[in-house]
Amino acid sequence: MATGAAGGAAGYGGTAGTAGTAGTASTAGTAGTAGSAIAPGTVGTPGTASTSSEAATAAAGAAEAPAHSAGGRRLLGRWAGSGGGRLRRTLLASVVAAAVVVPVSAAASPHVPAPEAAAFAEGADAPTRYAANLAGLAEAARMAQEAGRTGRAAKLRAMEAGGTARFLAFDGRGRGRAVEVFGDLGSADRVTVLLPGSDTTLDTYARFRAGALSLQERLRAGHPRSAVVAWLGYDTPGAVSTTVLTTGRAEQAAAELGPFLTGLRDLAGPGARLSLLCHSYGSVVCARTDTGSAVADMVLYGSPGTGSGSVRDLPTDARVWAGRGSGDWIAEVPHVRFGGIGLGPDPVAPAFGARPFAAGSAGHSDYLKPGTESLDSLAAIVLGTAAAQEAPRV
Repeated sequence: MATGAAGGAAGYGGTAGTAGTAGTASTAGTAGTAGSAIAPGTVGTPGTASTSSEAATAAAGAAEAPAHSAGGRRLLGRWAGSGGGRLRRTLLASVVAAAVVVPVSAAASPHVPAPEAAAFAEGADAPTRYAANLAGLAEAARMAQEAGRTGRAAKLRAMEAGGTARFLAFDGRGRGRAVEVFGDLGSADRVTVLLPGSDTTLDTYARFRAGALSLQERLRAGHPRSAVVAWLGYDTPGAVSTTVLTTGRAEQAAAELGPFLTGLRDLAGPGARLSLLCHSYGSVVCARTDTGSAVADMVLYGSPGTGSGSVRDLPTDARVWAGRGSGDWIAEVPHVRFGGIGLGPDPVAPAFGARPFAAGSAGHSDYLKPGTESLDSLAAIVLGTAAAQEAPRV
């Protein structure tokens, strides 16, 4: 699943572990050592995808048969109509998971050399972090080039944005992690954190970044003191793996995101209003994150489910919104959960209890595209100008 920022991120998947040392994902490979993306210490060591997972991802990319195609819809129809009960629907979900991620799958780069992530003292300011991480990014690009990984090197150089990029965190090892700021965080009183879905790595980062830029431009037009933070602060799950239908990786990521949000408030402008925009599998991460009262609005879009039964089950005091474009194939994913597999109820269903927002005709990767109804709606939620929508009673 993907798009240019949460809408620029990719796919939907999941895996697991705890904060601290992550567990081993059954298909996606080793999850890597966890760490805080903004708290003192390092970002954490990104995990690596196994060879088999890489091969599966590449094969899926070659297949070119996503679930939103005519063939995919026929397949859904045959399975759903043949009446095999809950188990059949769960197996169907696995088939869908493998198909729907085709447009955004990308092989991981587990063996690309890169320097250790920069470590920061508690209370390090944003400019200090920006400078150290930009230097680390440049060094990672140099090391990748020298190792003959010219594709990764070119993508890393593009991330530098001519030396103007601002990263609160960066780690070029493995699939990679990056937390980038758009806008003046120190003066912003409207701060948005974007979360991507599965298969978002340094190799696919350009899509995620494009969405963040689009959102920031839209927000700045209505409110100059806005900033967007693109949070690739966890090891996203591989799209073609057994983890795509579980909440495990989201739970691990939530242990990273919570402390990040706490630290972010200290770096943003005084009294900044904080929003979480959670695309695809990123919505599962948000739903697992204990935000307390730190977040004003949590938005779930293009969501395959959250692993939770309703808004009442989420550990947040934020207003929770949900929307899905009429062109988003994620609507075809069965909303079931059985034996720990599946992500459960549809967040846009009234019974879930989220506030609805208009997403227009957006496809799964279109929510943050300039000029779309979905982008306008998301901006209005962030800026606090969205039409008052009462949450459905559940």
